[in-house]
Amino acid sequence: MKMPERYMFPAVFGYEPDEEISVSFPDLDVATSGKNERDALLSARALLGITLFGLEQDGEDIPEPSPMSEISTGEREKTVLVDVYMPSIRMANRTRSVSRTVTLPAWLNAKAAECGFNFSQVLQEALISKLNGASSAAEQ
Repeated sequence: MKMPERYMFPAVFGYEPDEEISVSFPDLDVATSGKNERDALLSARALLGITLFGLEQDGEDIPEPSPMSEISTGEREKTVLVDVYMPSIRMANRTRSVSRTVTLPAWLNAKAAECGFNFSQVLQEALISKLNGASSAAEQ
């Protein structure tokens, strides 16, 4: 099933004197805040993206966004439609680093450390080389 490229959900921005602007998504039961409107909107967009990405990854249903006209707000609140472009969120989470434990002979570890090798970089380069070789062999 093709996942949507863009989602739009209503958020409630709350304004209290001498406090950060609060932002909540009533349909998703998540909240964040920001120092000013720009910061609050950026924070809301990031939260919306990671929340929806998590739901996608877990195979959970993504709720239908409520119409903005149905969102009730208080005296110091306003409703804002927040959108998020999911391909960039998905890509960022595909390229994130993960930690792996590897086992090496003691002599190899000592020699590599003595030479100042970056173990993560060397392993990444070796894996990319092996994967490129494997895909080339598979194409033949």
